[in-house]
Amino acid sequence: MTTPSRSGVRLLLTCEHGGNRIPHEYRSLFRGAGAALASHRGWDPGALPLARSMSRRLGLPLMTVTWSRLLVESNRSPTNRRIWSAWTASLPKRDKARILERYWWPHRRRVESAVRTAVKDGARVLHVAVHSFTPVLDGETRNADVGLLYDSARRAERSACLRWAALLRERDPGLRVRRNYPYRGAADGLSTWLRRRFPPKAYLGVELEANQAYLASPRRTELARVLADTVAEI
Repeated sequence: MTTPSRSGVRLLLTCEHGGNRIPHEYRSLFRGAGAALASHRGWDPGALPLARSMSRRLGLPLMTVTWSRLLVESNRSPTNRRIWSAWTASLPKRDKARILERYWWPHRRRVESAVRTAVKDGARVLHVAVHSFTPVLDGETRNADVGLLYDSARRAERSACLRWAALLRERDPGLRVRRNYPYRGAADGLSTWLRRRFPPKAYLGVELEANQAYLASPRRTELARVLADTVAEI
């Protein structure tokens, strides 16, 4: 599930919020929730097309989740209360366990297995999780086109993101690139989960956050090309 490079680093590409689907058996819970499902609360608009474009250009497989984050948040840990939304938080424990087993664990296990296989082969994994963010949140305009999220305590991740940001600015000087913005890379997420299972010499996790306004513009095709070309140079 990863592609090797001559440097011994393997790129792994995922997209955790690629859709806003609700399984048929749970649709009754979401009556009247159409607006929330269609908004950034329900998924990451534009993230899946971006991830697919990068996947094609890099020749990488892509692992993705297309169930809505309002069913279960695929980028949170089971112990994080924010894994459940207002529509699922009150479900009985057995129902939550069933949702986790059917709609949360499969992606988590696939990604962890891919990392473990690469590490056993002697490679170092650079995992890029593709996400998008709403341009305005709580009245605040986000002043970035691309965010690179990482754990600053991991030197290799910091160095990789410094290098990636520099390459992006070199290729597109007008692109607004920020690090650990609009979120913190060390917060609870899939990358943090994997950091606890693999040492820095084996695993580097980066969350790529793209502004949804940018992804809705004609520039989105060029962004996918620039992102793919530059990550291959890290």
